[in-house]
Amino acid sequence: MPASPHRFRSRHGAALIFSLLGAVAAPAAAAPLCAAGANSTPRTAPASLAPAIRRAFGLSGAIGAAYYRCSGGRTLACVVGANIPCFKASKARSLPGATQYCRQNPGSDFIPMAATGHDTIYEWKCVGTKARPGKPVAPLDAEGYFAENWKAVE
Repeated sequence: MPASPHRFRSRHGAALIFSLLGAVAAPAAAAPLCAAGANSTPRTAPASLAPAIRRAFGLSGAIGAAYYRCSGGRTLACVVGANIPCFKASKARSLPGATQYCRQNPGSDFIPMAATGHDTIYEWKCVGTKARPGKPVAPLDAEGYFAENWKAVE
């Protein structure tokens, strides 16, 4: 005897259907973004991270440009702002912009970020017409990013 079409409407059948629909419709963001060993390259933060980024950085409203990266199985975020680089810091000890600045401003005890770039780890000054790196401006994390710019997000 064939199965009754009403049997499909049983509570077990409905539960199965809703379970399958939930699995298909569940957003990928519900899964953790960063598993242990995940790539640490910064990527544009998905909209699903916006609430966690707002909490971590104490922001309200739109977060603007933000990135996330993985580090040790954790999800870290960085919000771009004036003088806030989200990519790896530059350890270069010679910068074309700084060199040009010193040629035009010999002896300057300060070279602005407009000339050095915002990603340099050093303070810069001019010794005569030569650009010279000084002390580091901020600590880096183990992967070479400015530690203070990246916060853990859940």
